[in-house]
Amino acid sequence: MDGQRHGTEVDLALPAERRRRWSVGDPTARLLTGGAALLCAVVAVGAGLVATGGGRIGAVLPLVILAGLAVGVLALTRFSAYVLLMLAVRSCVDLFKLSGPTAGRADGAGATRTMDPSTILAVLFLLAAGLWLAAQLRQRGRLRGSPLGVAMLLVGATSLVSAAGAAQPVPSALEALRIGTVVVMFVVLEQLMPDLPAVRRVLLAAYVSLALAVGYTVVLSLLGHPPAEVKGDFTRISGPFSQSTTFGRYLMFMVIFGFGIHRYLSRRLRLGLGALLAASLLFLLLTNTRSAILGAGLGLLVVAVLHRSRRMLVALCLVAVAGVALLPSVAHRFGQLADSSAVGGGPTGNTLAWRVGYWAEIVSLANRNPVTGIGPNMTKFEADEAKKPHNDFLRAYVETGLAGLLAYLAMMALCLHTGLNALRRAPPGTLGRGIAIGFLGCAVAFVAVSAASNVISNVVTLWYFAAFAAAAGAVARGLPDDLSRPASLRPVTTGRPNR
Repeated sequence: MDGQRHGTEVDLALPAERRRRWSVGDPTARLLTGGAALLCAVVAVGAGLVATGGGRIGAVLPLVILAGLAVGVLALTRFSAYVLLMLAVRSCVDLFKLSGPTAGRADGAGATRTMDPSTILAVLFLLAAGLWLAAQLRQRGRLRGSPLGVAMLLVGATSLVSAAGAAQPVPSALEALRIGTVVVMFVVLEQLMPDLPAVRRVLLAAYVSLALAVGYTVVLSLLGHPPAEVKGDFTRISGPFSQSTTFGRYLMFMVIFGFGIHRYLSRRLRLGLGALLAASLLFLLLTNTRSAILGAGLGLLVVAVLHRSRRMLVALCLVAVAGVALLPSVAHRFGQLADSSAVGGGPTGNTLAWRVGYWAEIVSLANRNPVTGIGPNMTKFEADEAKKPHNDFLRAYVETGLAGLLAYLAMMALCLHTGLNALRRAPPGTLGRGIAIGFLGCAVAFVAVSAASNVISNVVTLWYFAAFAAAAGAVARGLPDDLSRPASLRPVTTGRPNR
């Protein structure tokens, strides 16, 4: 009975043969998952080779379609394994991006963006998740939910309503679609985490994605071709993403949560995760993304205080000093905040001063439709400088109106509330405690960075934030496992009584 319970991912009340069907441990599921992952790796290599020689669209699309078919079969037959695979590989999907960097600018890449692998995967995920959730609702009569899930659904709904009235419906609808994948991912993960082993599997998939992203960056750096972009006076590491800012915010969440759970893992996992976190901290500094670096510092401060770890606080101070001393570009980048001149949204200069002026300019755009806004992603098309707002709270008001702003504020407040509830519920010395602390640090960083950045635009990073939020929600509502015992990402098999 205990083995069956720990093999369950979807519904504890399902018969044994149905549980085996949905278990990631099922041999057929392992074969399909491994085959899909191998195909994704082949696609990555092929796309990289072709991209260096031109003909990117014509060569990448057939490979992506082939991988999409394989992943689609997995989605329809082993949905839980499909979700874990998506979490594991999503950090590398931007390697196949056809439209190029689009953040912060208005251009004509909307048609190309619809053919991006990330867009195709988003549509596939929404279709597969919709069918699976409908089947779960019919079978159970209800779905597992939470106040945070309701708030996220409201954010998605207000985005769709606003997109319907946008002046340019295609780019606005695409943005609403991307936000919708984050909402649906959270709802799906709430259903897929009924117990602690399921939570472990989701967290393991998330940190497999970090291993892939860091490994890709390390390998290319050792080969003398680090994945980077040049912005003004700086060369900024971008990793497997199309922009350094996206890589920075992804690393911000992964580092904060990783330090939250690190001490509650087994010795071998602590060593592996520790190496990943060390490399991630270095690459985070090399992205030169000020908001992500400051957000990570704030989130890690929360983690250190809640862990009551003086050693971690000292380590943070040493990393900050070493970063400034050994990486002059980081010190130069932060020194620009004191510049008297404001660069108009450019890659260098006092962009904080520019942001303040830009916010005063775009707030009046909401006057056109103060209730539902001008539509997601429409600010950069309507503003003279053709830039995104660089403030998610202001963006929620301008693009989705008062309704969207209230939904966004509710989501932010409930993220913090979920973290605090999980912290109260989780016993000391358990993985649940680490999950609560890690997510609370991520939530504080999210709120802070959203005040001066376009975090909501980085949907790939929000997938992992949603995964951490769902894990914290599972801890907050109480897991059926014995949370008083030491926990790791793997089931503990020693020291348990025979049954």
